[in-house]
Amino acid sequence: MGRRSLGFLIILLVVGGLLGSLIGTALGNIWPFVNQGLPPIGFETVTIDLAVIILTFGVTLKFNVASTLGLLLALFFYFKL
Repeated sequence: MGRRSLGFLIILLVVGGLLGSLIGTALGNIWPFVNQGLPPIGFETVTIDLAVIILTFGVTLKFNVASTLGLLLALFFYFKL
């Protein structure tokens, strides 16, 4: 089996996290534990005013149990398939 790219891993992780979060939202009323959130990870927004353009940067990742399971499942598929 050939070496897989880093881009493929990133896409797989994003899709796994999004699908896990979507499934967690859908099943949250039936199983409330899947929506239990973990502390957010990220940086506060930073604004740079250059007089011509204003740039705002910031990243915050919010994980819950379902999205974490989606990420782990994506990692499993990446390394096993």
